Amino acid sequence: MNGVARISKFIGNTFSVWVILFALLGFFLPSVFIGLKGQISLLLGIVMFGMGLTLSSADFREVFRRPLDVALGVVGHYVIMPLLAYGLAVGLHLPPDIAVGVILVGCCPSGTASNVMTFLARGDVALGVSIASVSTLIAPLATPAMISLLAGQWMNVSASSLILDILKVVIVPILLGVIVKALFRRQAEAATVALPAVSTLAIVLIVAIVVGLNKPHIVESGLLIFAVVILHNGLGYLLGYLFARLIRMNPAQRKAIVFETGMQNSGLGASLAAAHFNPLAAVPSAIFSVWHNISGSLLATWFARRAAREEQGTTSSVHAAKH
Repeated sequence: MNGVARISKFIGNTFSVWVILFALLGFFLPSVFIGLKGQISLLLGIVMFGMGLTLSSADFREVFRRPLDVALGVVGHYVIMPLLAYGLAVGLHLPPDIAVGVILVGCCPSGTASNVMTFLARGDVALGVSIASVSTLIAPLATPAMISLLAGQWMNVSASSLILDILKVVIVPILLGVIVKALFRRQAEAATVALPAVSTLAIVLIVAIVVGLNKPHIVESGLLIFAVVILHNGLGYLLGYLFARLIRMNPAQRKAIVFETGMQNSGLGASLAAAHFNPLAAVPSAIFSVWHNISGSLLATWFARRAAREEQGTTSSVHAAKH
């Protein structure tokens, strides 16, 4: 089991590399993956089931201990990213399918890797976990509502179908994971060591499938979509930080808000796009999945090094004062 844990941890720690690798495989070997297009929802369900296996009462303790901070983080997430997506779609006159895809990923709950980035950045992990959990659990209502409100001008949106799909691929698997953990705690805890590898495999397969299905569209519009995704993600980080600063959160809390705002559950975006819209609408989610893990890792490293320098400066000042 130790060997499995080490391999799984390595795969989880090199998540960005695997996402890029499978995106390239999907692009250059599309025939390998397009036959799996009907399995996108199942793959996302596996990721959400794993999330359910890891949830505990401690994850929701912060919701009751600091309800205002968690509520502000969730509201900020569901306001900043959707409105940014809409502004980019309108301001850049994006084609309808791409516009819907950008708005779709903007309306998704927090990304599955956001808590890892908060941890690496030395941020408030407990706050980040609570925001991610709550944003995911309210997604069946929040995500369809925002998509219907913002994407309706480009194409018809069935909120009821979106609600049912999110319940099926997000909430039900999470609840099953929670139930399995409650009934078989020892076995569930033993199985969690393999979760980083399983979740990574599921997400990178989703990316590869979407990229493979849309290779011609990516060749035609890939640079435009990539530019929009970078703007969306980067502005999300910036506005998340400014929002946290505006409501007077401390530096560790600001880092949590930054990652919970700027990183999206792009797997859900790809799943919903594949099921309800034109396949091209799934491309922004696939590219977002690649990019936000790269940008998140870089930003987390910068935050951590900055914190280390500040700690070193404080230690030096104290040492100098004593002498």
